[in-house]
Amino acid sequence: MDEQIAAEPKLAPPELARDAMSAPVEDHLARIRRKPIAVAGVVENGLVRPLDPAVKLPENARVIIVASEPS
Repeated sequence: MDEQIAAEPKLAPPELARDAMSAPVEDHLARIRRKPIAVAGVVENGLVRPLDPAVKLPENARVIIVASEPS
């Protein structure tokens, strides 16, 4: 599936107004109530479990999973 996605044509850049100002990503993140965090975890039976039992994620939290290839 990775090869299929990589073979798809690239999307055109979004059309922005000529007077649109660029802003660092930190400005965007400042508007978010919760700050992003990175948490180490392990996958067990298809579920991701944080390694630190003190980590409590809020209900309906949005997460990005980054996995390494099995060694």
